[in-house]
Amino acid sequence: MIRVRLLGEAGIGTQNHQRDMYRPAFERHPGFTVVGDDEEADAVSVALPLPERAAAIEREIRAGRHVLADKPLAATAAECLRLAKLAEEHDVVVVPAHHQRLGGALRSAKAAIRAGRVGLPWNVQCDFIVAGGDFVGGAGPGGELLNLGLYPIDIVCDLLGLAVTGVRATGGPLDTLQLDHEHGVTSTIVVGRVPPVHGTAPAGLLLHRYRVSGSHGVLLIDATRPALEVSTAQATTRAWIGPGTVDTLLDVLAAGIRTGRAELGPRDAVRAQRIVEAAQQSINEGRGVRLDAIR
Repeated sequence: MIRVRLLGEAGIGTQNHQRDMYRPAFERHPGFTVVGDDEEADAVSVALPLPERAAAIEREIRAGRHVLADKPLAATAAECLRLAKLAEEHDVVVVPAHHQRLGGALRSAKAAIRAGRVGLPWNVQCDFIVAGGDFVGGAGPGGELLNLGLYPIDIVCDLLGLAVTGVRATGGPLDTLQLDHEHGVTSTIVVGRVPPVHGTAPAGLLLHRYRVSGSHGVLLIDATRPALEVSTAQATTRAWIGPGTVDTLLDVLAAGIRTGRAELGPRDAVRAQRIVEAAQQSINEGRGVRLDAIR
């Protein structure tokens, strides 16, 4: 049994992912038990305010404890990179909460793409749009890039497994990112938050879909499925018929602690954060931004 301590109950804006997501998932997971003492803990779930997050994670790494970190892992790509190197030096597992990539439809899609089911991919189109909830940083250009943009960026990079060499972005309320990948592959991501939509739960995913075009076919992915739709007078919600993405995230953490290597780690956070920062620079300067190959 892995002993985990919960540190903090803050996110971006009014989010409380520790209370609403991680604590319930840890309490129902058969591989973890929640403890209240640092000295008893093998791992720590960190959900502190973003300005405090990197320093707290660094302390836990130096103490030899594994970390589940609310996203974003840190406020900047440079901080993420420092944490990645530190985790490698101290031989501890750090898992950023990029849990959206772990949905069943996306894991199946990744396997299909890697198996060549669409041939050589040449383009991915993605819509990641949330309805309702608190706007983070306002509804202007880049307002939700850090909060929401990390998810589809991480997913597209994970699906393709190709380095990103350039970014061009335009601001919102919905932000549009055009990514250049190696081998001439491109992707387009539309991400952001819109006002409440009838029938969608507050802060629920209105659209989470991908179109992967390849030399031998096209793969369409609705990442909100498989699920049962539950309709009430207030809203329609989706109830997963299998493990949710946060439960699967804890599976990844547990497996990483057992084996010493997790399938999702701080280098993924570095990549996503660098692309977010390049997109924000592109929006601010009105031009494309070239990057050293980001995998």
